[in-house]
Amino acid sequence: MRTGDRAPAEQAGVPVRLAAVFLPAPLPREGRMVFWDPTAPPDGQDGSDGQIGSGGGGAAERTELTVVRPHGTTVRRKQVPALTLPLDRALPLLVRARRDPAAHPATACWGAAALHALRLTARGRLLPGLTPSGHDAWRAGPLDPEDIAHLRAIAAALPHEGHAVPLPGPGPLRLPQPEALLRAFLDAVADTLPRTPAAPHAAGKPFADRRPQRLPGAHDWAAEVAAGMDAGVRVSLRLDLSAYDMFDASDDAGRGRAAGAAIVQVHSLADPTLVTDAAALWAGEADTAFGPRARVDAALAVRRAARVWPPLARLAEQDTPDVLALSEDELGDLLGVAATRLAAAGVAVHWPRDLAQDLSATAVVRPAPGSATDGTGFFDSEELLRFRWQLALGGDPLSEAEMDALAEAHRPVVRLRDQWVLVDPALVRKARKRELGLLDPVDALSAALTGTAEVDGESVEVVPVGALAALRDRLTAGVHPAAPPPGLRATLRDYQLRGLAWLDLMTSLGLGGCLADDMGLGKTITVIALHLRRDRTEPTLVVCPASLLGNWQREITRFAPGVPVRRFHGPDRSLADLTGGFVLTTYGTMRSTAAALAAQPWGMVVADEAQHVKNPYSATAKALRTIPSPARVALTGTPVENNLSELWALLDWTTPGLLGPLKSFRARHARAVENGEDAQAVERLARLVRPFLLRRKKSDPGIVPELPPKTETDHPVPLTREQASLYEAVVRESLLAIETAQGIARRGLVLKLLGALKQICDHPALYLKEETTSVGERLAARSGKLALLDELLDTVLAEDGSVLVFTQYVGMARLITAHLADRAIPVDLLHGGTPVPEREHMVDRFQASATPVLVLSLKAAGTGLNLTRAGHVVHFDRWWNPAVEEQATDRAYRIGQTQPVQVHRLITEGTVEDRIAEMLESKRALADAVLGSGESALTELTHRELTDLVRLRREA
Repeated sequence: MRTGDRAPAEQAGVPVRLAAVFLPAPLPREGRMVFWDPTAPPDGQDGSDGQIGSGGGGAAERTELTVVRPHGTTVRRKQVPALTLPLDRALPLLVRARRDPAAHPATACWGAAALHALRLTARGRLLPGLTPSGHDAWRAGPLDPEDIAHLRAIAAALPHEGHAVPLPGPGPLRLPQPEALLRAFLDAVADTLPRTPAAPHAAGKPFADRRPQRLPGAHDWAAEVAAGMDAGVRVSLRLDLSAYDMFDASDDAGRGRAAGAAIVQVHSLADPTLVTDAAALWAGEADTAFGPRARVDAALAVRRAARVWPPLARLAEQDTPDVLALSEDELGDLLGVAATRLAAAGVAVHWPRDLAQDLSATAVVRPAPGSATDGTGFFDSEELLRFRWQLALGGDPLSEAEMDALAEAHRPVVRLRDQWVLVDPALVRKARKRELGLLDPVDALSAALTGTAEVDGESVEVVPVGALAALRDRLTAGVHPAAPPPGLRATLRDYQLRGLAWLDLMTSLGLGGCLADDMGLGKTITVIALHLRRDRTEPTLVVCPASLLGNWQREITRFAPGVPVRRFHGPDRSLADLTGGFVLTTYGTMRSTAAALAAQPWGMVVADEAQHVKNPYSATAKALRTIPSPARVALTGTPVENNLSELWALLDWTTPGLLGPLKSFRARHARAVENGEDAQAVERLARLVRPFLLRRKKSDPGIVPELPPKTETDHPVPLTREQASLYEAVVRESLLAIETAQGIARRGLVLKLLGALKQICDHPALYLKEETTSVGERLAARSGKLALLDELLDTVLAEDGSVLVFTQYVGMARLITAHLADRAIPVDLLHGGTPVPEREHMVDRFQASATPVLVLSLKAAGTGLNLTRAGHVVHFDRWWNPAVEEQATDRAYRIGQTQPVQVHRLITEGTVEDRIAEMLESKRALADAVLGSGESALTELTHRELTDLVRLRREA
């Protein structure tokens, strides 16, 4: 026996290699499973030396078993040693043996029977009854034809050893039939499992207490139950609606008369292909096929069905229970819950085959008559759209007159289009109250794109028609590359021409869009081409970070010479005498001069690095929303950094109202998507958002050939002794304070701890806020990261390469810059306080190879810069979001890069950085659908989880 199989067998004291056989008992629950060794010598003398097992410490008991074994050319009774188990202890062992290759075939077969018995019990297939001695006992039943077929398949597979115990009595040796023995086993399991200590008031109660309870007055009841359980037939109802032909469905005068009939059909359980009408059975025409008991069994089956649906009791009053006349109300009842209850009891209801059952209802959004049929100008109309139910038969919409006729009907079956139609009462209610209200164009478009809408708290299918359907089709059909506009001095790549065509489509329809290409794929030149293509007299306003003003001005001058471009920034800014072209401003200037910008007519407003307005409640986002424009375009490489509310903020600016209020967007879409609870919610949100957000990645098939390869490497770095001591001291002291804190105070302490640990991992001097005036070699010796950075730079600079070094701490950036300057390595430092002109000079020096190393603060320089001279990017520390790091990497890995790019991430071993790196990899895999809330999520960790996250693991 395999080691992995030993424990379960030892728990019961029974090796699974033994053959199992079931021994029934007068009380089914007292039946036992017995295990014996068919390989033991015939005299059985080896049974006491451990071949069977002692059962010591287990639930099994030693016993002697009489079995029938081969003896030459005959068979004989033999006494063999065996182990016996009560049924409740044997079931787990049998179930495990079902798939155990070491199990004896007989034991594996009884395992299949055990699984069958457990499934029957789980389905509630239990019937109460009495034993021949009058004691309470559960039995398995009623059994469906599939259940019986499965039982017979197991019986056919049961080997001799599984039923080798001879039947009592004189005469020749006889073994129990496998099917009968298996049926007794099913009854024993059914009688065992309901009798648990959890059964309410079990003591002394029939069918709950394990002790036998005698019920002398229940013989008649038990006989009927037993007859139903052991019956060889079941019944069904076939509906005949020919009585409907005697009156019109709209004539209420006939409501008291029979509206149809239920014809009783009888089915053989032994052979499911045998079916006959009850009338034929009572006429004696089916005795040969069904047997002499069939009429009694069928009558009992009808009586049991009447307990589920009382109208069937009228059949018992007839000499032949074959046909039941049905009223309108009874037909309607069968259309609803009655048929469901009957089906659960094993009585199927069959409607006529020629009865149409494909009447359906769909919520339809219909624009006002006279709207343009292609969707153009859809949002120019201020008229609301009709939202109503539309019923259809076989997919063909009903006319208003037909829906009126249906609304006035009070019958479950009506006459429509020269055929009888089965009508769900819910559909009649929709025909009566078909108007669902009015929708404004944006809400209507949202429903058309998702295909669903909320009606009375329920999500229903929505179908757009007319101009709305045309608009949906235009938005979802995709675009072909557009022709470059006149005046553009550049060759656009294929994916850029597709982006241009998409932006042109969205703005021409009066909609906005978010171009969410990866950084470095040319969003700026695409917008310049869009401006030229729109050919409007009003200027285009570009709002961007201060560091990008120079880049925008250079690219407009380069790719669209002759187009006016003006900076609205600084003390001398002015909007006077605008003659089209571009106006460039920063988010800060826009916020302080929003009123003046709102008073100027704009042909288009562009928000570059639009993640700056991802918080809809910020002053910057509110100011941007006050500037009117017929076209709004958001540019960002990371439409979602932390959660889907940021996506809402972007699209609610480009196309106001598309996603509804933020609160309802969070409730309907964002929570389910972010929690990964509902795959349908992800697809529904994707259908809504996809037409308004164009996302291309550098890994896309059409873009990969445009870029050189990128290699990413994680560099594990050990802590110095000073770093490790500081790390452990901070963890110890902080966890003591955190353990006693609550609420916002606790969250603040957790964030403070995480920040302190990350600074220690960078350099002790950063955490200790030391004034480092003289750096030298001592500075590198105190930090494993700084020492590794020196090694990397020595190699790269020896090959005449250039490096970008990103850190989230300006203090660390200054330490690195001072250290490199002390080593006589040309270096510049770019951070949030660097003036705009100086930023541009730094970029020019780096691109001209005058400065081989550029140290940048991640938040200030992680977006917008074009630094393709760099072949290496070093992330000195880890940000909490992989998308932010990728943005920083994209300063070098972008269109225009001609050399391979190597990305180096420095990670201190055994620290919080190590664990965060694992978390970032999982977030990176989900970044396209959901991003967590980053650092703030860690404040909600339990004390134990937080301790595991931050503790220093010395084994690393």
